[in-house]
Amino acid sequence: MGLRPVGPVYLLELFPPLHRELMALLRGLAPGDWARPTACAAWSVKDIAAHLLDTGLRRLSFGRDRFTPQAPGIASYADLVAYLNRLNAEWVTATRRLSPEVLMELIDNMAPQVQEFFAALDPHAEAQFGVAWAGEEYSPVWFDIGREYTERWLHQQQIREAVGAPGLVARQWLHPALDIFMRALPHTYQAVPAQPGQSILFAIEGESGDDWTLRRETQGWRLFTGRAEASAARVGLDQETAWKLLSKGLSPDAAQRQVRIEGDRKLGEPIFGALAVMA
Repeated sequence: MGLRPVGPVYLLELFPPLHRELMALLRGLAPGDWARPTACAAWSVKDIAAHLLDTGLRRLSFGRDRFTPQAPGIASYADLVAYLNRLNAEWVTATRRLSPEVLMELIDNMAPQVQEFFAALDPHAEAQFGVAWAGEEYSPVWFDIGREYTERWLHQQQIREAVGAPGLVARQWLHPALDIFMRALPHTYQAVPAQPGQSILFAIEGESGDDWTLRRETQGWRLFTGRAEASAARVGLDQETAWKLLSKGLSPDAAQRQVRIEGDRKLGEPIFGALAVMA
């Protein structure tokens, strides 16, 4: 198939239909569904809905309105994760006093404002926030918006799994999420040694899957779509395993059972440490 360097992806047009899917899902929940546990740590379905509201309101406040909240000194990735975890926990705790009806109304009113704000941005300008899980201090707007898409898709998927609703795993939804998630790999592999020209194939199976190749170049690892003529290692996994592995949704034992590595295992095994979320 040959290799093509990964390039920009423009996902803004997916936000309105993804939001409509979310609102239909939330409005169809039974009263008891809101308290169901989810795969997202100690959060219930209602807690995840509240977090989705927070995600949008923060972007409007910090981005559109240029509001700068007081924040502690952040000197490392670990500091940033700890700070975000604290913000998330404080918000979820406070919003537990809100009814599902109020949450739904706020989410529905917030979403078009976020869409309008994102649409006004130059996709190739520097984003306000770099995509830290990709090792970037500075990122283009299109990548930041892509990260926001994965956040919204992932949390809606967690709600769907918690209440037994069909997942949004058709290619139109999941392939873009995987395309963004896979951009964590060059950063994941930054300290993994290899000879220039060696490559690793990541073959994700399923309707929404694809082939991605990580190739060692002089300046480090570079991500491509497609397959090289020969790869030093091949990592095979299905699409559900892929998105869960990259979003901290699989235990290490489960990941080891579900991912197949052929060839040089030392080149394949760093996939188990890949994360495309802040954690």
